[in-house]
Amino acid sequence: MKTTRIPILIAATLLSAVTCVAFVGCDKKDDPISSAKQTDEKEGIFAPSIEETKAIAEEGFIYGLPIVMNYAVMNEYAVNKDSGQFKAPFNHILNEPRVFTYKDTAVITPNSDTPYSLAWLDLRAEPIVLSVPAVEKERYFSVMLCDGNTYNYGYMGSRATGNEPGDYLVVGPDWKGEKPEGIKEVFTSTTPFTLAAYRTQLFNPADMPNVIKVQDGYKVQTLSSFLKKPAPPAAPKIDFYPATTAGIKENFFQYLDAALEFIPPSEESNEIRAKLASIGVGPEKTFDFKELSLEHKAAILLAMKEGDEKVSKWLSDGIKKVNGWNIGSFFGDKEFYNGDWLMRAAAAKGGIYGNDAVEAAYPLTRVDENGETLDGSKHNYTLTFPADGFPPVNAFWSVTMYDGKTQYLIENPINRYLINSPMLPEMKKNEDGSLTIYIQKDSPGADKESNWLPAPDDLIYIAMRLYWPKTEAPSILPAGEGSWKPPGIVKVK
Repeated sequence: MKTTRIPILIAATLLSAVTCVAFVGCDKKDDPISSAKQTDEKEGIFAPSIEETKAIAEEGFIYGLPIVMNYAVMNEYAVNKDSGQFKAPFNHILNEPRVFTYKDTAVITPNSDTPYSLAWLDLRAEPIVLSVPAVEKERYFSVMLCDGNTYNYGYMGSRATGNEPGDYLVVGPDWKGEKPEGIKEVFTSTTPFTLAAYRTQLFNPADMPNVIKVQDGYKVQTLSSFLKKPAPPAAPKIDFYPATTAGIKENFFQYLDAALEFIPPSEESNEIRAKLASIGVGPEKTFDFKELSLEHKAAILLAMKEGDEKVSKWLSDGIKKVNGWNIGSFFGDKEFYNGDWLMRAAAAKGGIYGNDAVEAAYPLTRVDENGETLDGSKHNYTLTFPADGFPPVNAFWSVTMYDGKTQYLIENPINRYLINSPMLPEMKKNEDGSLTIYIQKDSPGADKESNWLPAPDDLIYIAMRLYWPKTEAPSILPAGEGSWKPPGIVKVK
């Protein structure tokens, strides 16, 4: 998914707005924000000023960013069959017998370690049963449950439940039933639509048939089907407001209107949702940026720009810096975020649908060990793990290359997007047992190509992934504060 930078002519817009203020009749009666004001005034409540509108829109952008990103992905993956990214309709599973490549652009910073299986669930009519097969002990797998708030509210798999077979129940926010017989655990989503993201470890390309066998054992079915009972009445059909990941920056608050229809209010979100309603944003509302007055357009655009900058700043400064890597724990459930919308937005922008730190830790960087921006058009780099300093994990680790501007995987001549621990037997180690990875746009030569991680001819973004990180020393946990430190990236020319 594209990041939500706002490349706009702020100065020109502001100049027009200021000029407009000087003339009577500038305010538009059908302006969505003005309309919200008229409705509020009848109830004795006054709508926000321009300054307050900007502040609310900025706070709303930060609150809504993960919700909007998720809504757009859901549209592309489960609603719009012509999106080019469509996977499967609700309550069906799609098994990808491949890893993600540069052609996959619905989600930013995609994982290319593990073939995915994806199931978007509609929990309105009844709960859904997810069944997993027995998986050989040496193969890591996980099933992450992520709802419309982008809360990771449950896990199945090697770390969480083991590699044994099992049946698990996923229920919506209004479900009041008892755990049925045969169900190992019940997971409750805060929203009626939710994502089940399966990650199955691939050891090497020749291992894909074995991964497919595991994937074939993943089953998604309604509770009534699992219990062999009559199905309840179907939930009403929804005509979802169309949304694309590419359209987020132009249609942000329209998308937020639509997404909030399926996000039940909660104690921690009531305040910001009331503020958004005061500027005409929320369920059953029709915020339309094109219909705004120039003053309100300027306020909204500035709010989105400054909100996006705050999210980026949190990603840069709000987490631990270790040898040029940013390391933090910023994915989790409702209790983990506890209404910290800025951290939640930063998590989504850094790479939506990331794991909790106990499931996977993510050192991220755009700079070398000296803090200089990584740029494949100007320099070559190396990353060297000491013989006794490989990432400490119970499963496996990887280092993945992304375009620094889009955070997508990059097309390259050897179709290599990452280097991971299963590749170690085919890589060349140094005499002292250390491992050097060559990070550059051109091949380092035939003798070093086994260790080459192709870089873009542009800015670089690198994500390290430690799946099921060890908790005993040496460990990266607590994230960024553990005894294991990732080595810095070195500029060589």
